[in-house]
Amino acid sequence: MKIVITGSTGNISKPLARILLGRGHQLTVVSSNPAKKEGIEQTGASAAIGSIADNNFLESVFKGADAVYAMVPPDFSQSDYVSYFREAGDSYAQALQASGVKRIVFLSSIGADLPSGTGPIAGIHQVEQILGGLKDLDITFLRAGFFYTNFLANIDMIKHAGFLGTNYAANTALVLVHPADIAAAAADLLEQPGQGKEIAYISSDERTALEVAKVLGAAIGKPDLQWIQFSDEDALQGMRSAGLPDEIAGKYAEMNRALGSGILLQDYRKQDAKPSGSHKLEDFATEFAAAYNA
Repeated sequence: MKIVITGSTGNISKPLARILLGRGHQLTVVSSNPAKKEGIEQTGASAAIGSIADNNFLESVFKGADAVYAMVPPDFSQSDYVSYFREAGDSYAQALQASGVKRIVFLSSIGADLPSGTGPIAGIHQVEQILGGLKDLDITFLRAGFFYTNFLANIDMIKHAGFLGTNYAANTALVLVHPADIAAAAADLLEQPGQGKEIAYISSDERTALEVAKVLGAAIGKPDLQWIQFSDEDALQGMRSAGLPDEIAGKYAEMNRALGSGILLQDYRKQDAKPSGSHKLEDFATEFAAAYNA
């Protein structure tokens, strides 16, 4: 198959490319960074350098493809994050219709069924609505859980404050996923014929926030590591201190509130979705410890 993947060489796109190339597919990898062209081509894939905001560029890349893996990369420089996602969705929609591609797997998120109150996920909801309205397209919205790798950003917090935490409680239920498990699921879906518009959930494990602290703490020699709930303002200030712009900090604080309230998981529970990925929390804890001790 001729397959296009966006997301350059990120945490999902890189292992996805490796899987697809290993299965003998003809692969084109889209990146906005010209410096990555040589590295992409060294893997055996073709590189297409350009922006997903350029629908004419995307159309030229998508033409002749049997399937496309699409995602919207985070961009913390945006002043209106939801509008950024909506504009990316419009660009994808125009390119997909003009190119004639019939099969797409789009990286979405748990909570993307909700139109607002979910921080950056509200932007992904916008993309689902845009792409879901296209005719003659078989699309699977691959709704992923909370990335294990997000906890790597909390290493400094553990080292300097001695705990883990944010603005949701220790007993908050978390549906977690490893990027490699997302890649494996996306690879399988790209090879399958679609059935119109579909939702597929991908997760690796389910734990509470306190359980995450205990497992990661044990892996780094801190078995008593605690999860501390912050106020919204303290969480915002912490993200600002870490260098996040106000727009982005506000969106992530809102997402955390939605996570703490449980509304993000309502459809996941309604669909009786279960973890299917192979990387459990204890497996990620080994990776976390290596990064912590590096």
